[in-house]
Amino acid sequence: MRAARGENRVMTSFRVGLSLVALALSSACTVAGVGCSLPSAPPEGEAAADAVPAEGGGAPVSTTGVVGIAFLGDSLTAGFGLLSEQAYPALVERLFHDEGYDEVTAINAGVSGDTTAGGLRRIDDLLEPQVRIVVVALGGNDALRGLTTLQTRENLAAIIDRALDSGREVLVAGMLAPTNLGPDYQASFRDIFQRLAVAYGDRIEVVPFLLEGVAGNPALNQGDGIHPTAEGSRVIAELLYPRLRVLVDLVSSGGGGE
Repeated sequence: MRAARGENRVMTSFRVGLSLVALALSSACTVAGVGCSLPSAPPEGEAAADAVPAEGGGAPVSTTGVVGIAFLGDSLTAGFGLLSEQAYPALVERLFHDEGYDEVTAINAGVSGDTTAGGLRRIDDLLEPQVRIVVVALGGNDALRGLTTLQTRENLAAIIDRALDSGREVLVAGMLAPTNLGPDYQASFRDIFQRLAVAYGDRIEVVPFLLEGVAGNPALNQGDGIHPTAEGSRVIAELLYPRLRVLVDLVSSGGGGE
């Protein structure tokens, strides 16, 4: 097991009681999310010299140049209703560049309406050599599609395992269930991310709630009450950035992996 990678490695203070009727989320979204824009892989002749073979699925991990952060999510990640540069992955990249991390690039793999099952189908294709870190921001649509919390947790665990086994670092961004699904389901859904945090320990980073400080705030949400405004996206980016900076420093220093 790795040494601790910073303060508050696993956050377990999951907030409850938020007004989340606005989180009918993106199952109603029919607009396609921002497409993935993966950096090109190294030429074939260079790949063997500059990449570490992956232990699991996905391409070998590049050890030089770009540090790609792939954001696997739904419409909240894709930036529904926003310009691509206003979506939170692009804002995270900007925060890195503002602090001199010019090697960091964000890959927006958000797809509107996606579930954890969809993310599991997509994860292997996302593991390009320059992707060093995977952010998993899925789950909100699962409840609306009728998936059980057990299915959601198993899908998320499978995504995490694929990423870890291939030598990537992982940050999981949690979600809370809508209030209209009842307190029992809400508690069970919240427990998904708590259990993942405990099960994986310091092998992953966990942010309990992707929309912390944004959900339920009309000033930070679009007219549908569901999707963040550009300012709401900035709040999300600032929430994730410190945890991602720890991971970027880790992989840039030659650490990381299993």
